[in-house]
Formats: sequence, structure tokens, C-alpha cells
Amino acid sequence: MATSPVPVKQAAPSPTLSTDPWRSLRTEMDRLFDRFTSGFGLAPFAGRIESGFTVASPAIDITEDDAAYRLTAEIPGISEKDIQISLSGDTLTIKGEKRQEREEKEKNDYLSERSYGQFQRAFVLPDGVDAEQIGAAFGNGVLTVTLPKTAKAAPKTVEMKSAA
Repeated sequence: MATSPVPVKQAAPSPTLSTDPWRSLRTEMDRLFDRFTSGFGLAPFAGRIESGFTVASPAIDITEDDAAYRLTAEIPGISEKDIQISLSGDTLTIKGEKRQEREEKEKNDYLSERSYGQFQRAFVLPDGVDAEQIGAAFGNGVLTVTLPKTAKAAPKTVEMKSAA
């Protein structure tokens, strides 16, 4: 599988005020679900995902190991140049655009279920992510963003000593 690096841009924090009533409704619903699910011990990203789109937002898998968190997104039909990854404060944003390329040569379209347009996903990073070392790779329609943990956040094992 060939992968190529995708630049991660540092950006100034964006204003949080929004006049979009749907965004406000979604924020309120997310807050209610967060309160409901907070006692279930969900991963650090749970309830901190924001989505805005005109095409279907990509499916995201979030995994964790001792060294890093990994966000993997399936983004078929989009080229690397149409994906932007930015970090503003503690919010990682993935934006993209799927462009419709049409070539009409006396062809009748009866049905098209493919969607075109922009998407955006934003994630509030958990504590302990080394923001300076975030990296991303894109290959075969799959974007992988690696969020390394700081040395302080890496799990440590404690050795048991026998009481003799």
C-alpha cells in the first residue's frame, strides 16, 4: 500500500459563536448525549466529535495503543490535494471536497446516488497528545492521522516487590 504524507497545518483558533440553527441544535443534542454516556467509560474522543457536511462525512475509526492515537478515515473518490488537515488549539479538523467531474457525450443520466461537495470533521484532542509530532498519510482512499502521546501520557508499569 503506497502512502504519501499529508501536511498538517497549524491555524489560529476559530471563533466558537455560530448563527447556524442546525449547528446549535446539534451542539445541544451532543451535550445531552454526552451527559447520558459519561458514566460508561467511553474513549477520550467520545462525545467530542463535530461534523459538518454537504456530502456524507467519512466514517472514522479511532484507535489507541501505548504510543499514539490513530484516526483512520475512509475517503474514497477524493484525491490527496482535496484534503486539508489543520490543528487549532486542541481541535484537529479534517476537511475535504469531492468534486463532480462530468463528461457529457449524448448521455442520459437517469439516477445518480453519488454525492459531491464538502465535508468537515473536527475532534477535540485528549490530554497528552504531542501536537508538534502529529502526522498524516493518505493512500488507497484511506487517511490515517497519527497523534503521538507525550512521554508523560504514555502508560507506565509498576513492578511489584515482594514483602519479605
